[in-house]
Amino acid sequence: MTDASRATDSRATGSAPSAFADIPTTTLADLLGREQVMDIGIRPLWQPVPRTAGPAFTVRCAPGDNLMLHAAIHRAEPGSVIVVESGDLDYAPAGGNVCAVARRRGVTGFVADGLIRDLAEVRAMGFPVFARGVIPIPGGKSVVAPLNVEVRCGGVSVCAGDLVVADEEGVVVVPAARADEVLAAARAKLAKEAAETLDAWEEAHRARVDAILRAQGYEG
Repeated sequence: MTDASRATDSRATGSAPSAFADIPTTTLADLLGREQVMDIGIRPLWQPVPRTAGPAFTVRCAPGDNLMLHAAIHRAEPGSVIVVESGDLDYAPAGGNVCAVARRRGVTGFVADGLIRDLAEVRAMGFPVFARGVIPIPGGKSVVAPLNVEVRCGGVSVCAGDLVVADEEGVVVVPAARADEVLAAARAKLAKEAAETLDAWEEAHRARVDAILRAQGYEG
């Protein structure tokens, strides 16, 4: 991760957003629940992908159009994750050059409810992209829309400044107002898990499962 991608965005949280790069999405999902986890169609387009974390810079693209994403790469703050609500799955709002410019400007990655193209270039430069897939045809550039408005991506509502954490397990959105609380809870959970042996976990797990089975009348 570059120094630029570690920049603090005060819109998101009093804690440095880069601190979330140490938190697995599985831990965040346990704390936040299903409604903050994007659907399985939003996936890393190359592997192994580094964990990507930062405040959301949100973009909404009209069907067949990519103008606002192309505008966003010149406006997003270093350390941001650009989150895109794409209008369709017929055109690619972004390709190799767009990703290269975003990366050079310190954008941490893209999370797109849509497609990209030039995947080989994107993979070679190591720019994290989480999206629904690839297609070789680009969109047009004509439809103007506001940036940093609430968008819907992977079934989750995302506002500008929300913390987005993405890794090989999936994409989780931490509401900006809860970022400090969630970060503290995640760190505490990870510390507790690190201190627990597998034997202790197995014993507690079996006791819990057996108690549920007994409560349901299972006698096997």
